[in-house]
Amino acid sequence: MSRRMIHLGLLVLGAGNHVAGWRMPDAEFGSQNLPLLQRIARIAERGRFDMLFFADAVNTGIDAHPGMMVRFEPLTLLAALAMGTERIGLGATVSTTYSEPYNLARALASLDHLSGGRIGWNVVTGSSPDAAANFSRDQHPPHAERYAMAAEYLQVVKGLWDSWEEDAIVGDKQRGIFADPAKLHVLNHEGQYYRVKGPLNITRPPQGYPVILQAGASEAGRNLAAATAEVVFTVQQEMEGALAFAQDLRDRCERAGRPRDAIRILPGVCPIIGRSEAEAKAKITELAALADPQAAMRVLSDRLGHDLSGYPLDGPLPELPPSGMMQGHAVTLTAIARKHQMTIRELRDFTSASSGHRLVLGTPEMIADDLEAWFRSGAADGFMIKTTHYPGPFEEFVDQVVPILVRRGLFRSEYEGRTLREHLGLPRPEHPARG
Repeated sequence: MSRRMIHLGLLVLGAGNHVAGWRMPDAEFGSQNLPLLQRIARIAERGRFDMLFFADAVNTGIDAHPGMMVRFEPLTLLAALAMGTERIGLGATVSTTYSEPYNLARALASLDHLSGGRIGWNVVTGSSPDAAANFSRDQHPPHAERYAMAAEYLQVVKGLWDSWEEDAIVGDKQRGIFADPAKLHVLNHEGQYYRVKGPLNITRPPQGYPVILQAGASEAGRNLAAATAEVVFTVQQEMEGALAFAQDLRDRCERAGRPRDAIRILPGVCPIIGRSEAEAKAKITELAALADPQAAMRVLSDRLGHDLSGYPLDGPLPELPPSGMMQGHAVTLTAIARKHQMTIRELRDFTSASSGHRLVLGTPEMIADDLEAWFRSGAADGFMIKTTHYPGPFEEFVDQVVPILVRRGLFRSEYEGRTLREHLGLPRPEHPARG
């Protein structure tokens, strides 16, 4: 039995995760800066990361985080990055609310073939009501309906990926048989939200299915993850809360008829590395001085699902009604504010550093100690790394922290597999016809 190892992903925002990261003197930036994104991918592959991941939404504007304001369509970007990398997994967000199952199944299958089996899909239902106006809709579907749609959407997409059995393409020149019709399966799906006949006009993806990623933290989000996800991104600030989240998700997995270890849980972490803890703290202070207060407030309001610009900055966080948007961020940030009696100003500055994810400050050894403690406790199977800007802080993590994890036997020294499933230790799903 192979030893359990830390999994590492990189959540890439081209302008850096800190709202002011792009202003740092050594920063290169741009979510449309392909040479920079290609270089980030090569650095991550040099560090033997499991995957790169690109978040996305189908609405933005001048109020967005600098890394999300203007950016490439993520599946197009994955195709470009696949051509310049060999081993690292490539994941992206695509909304089930604002896309069609057939088109997405075809695109993801194509990418999985083009990359040699390295693709992951982050299933989201869409957190912003503003998106509806971009898709000829009057309103954003309610939370519960979006998740019901997502569950059916996933069923359809997997059914389409199973259109062809593994050996359906015969290519027999002597008999003139290109494909075996007995190994073609027509979906003929008719459900509450989707009617899709099929079959898909591409063979089954190399991984069987691309890896299913998810980040929902609401009740409906956790249930969908327990039933379908293979990697879950999560926002956690305290180990106790992370352990409770992991326990709850694994319990739900069992209730859904899946093994407890079916999901890799990856909390987001933003490491700030210095030659001392004081030097790391000084870097945060420097970044805070560059932050646009209005941009930072927009990030906080986005995460909480409520506009806080009208509240006193030096007053406490008000009682807010539940949000239908980023519920995981909202719950975690509210808990942090209450626990540490933060003012709105303090919570704003805290959130702007890593969009609400956990900051870890200190020397490379201190960072490695922290990650090891969370991993060994069972609070995490690995981490989604977020860096304040590029490329310097990320290169520091790869060159200074990763070698420590390798020496401790916690992380791979070389890639052992070629697919994202192999990196993550996930089984390849068999075609249903073989069951």
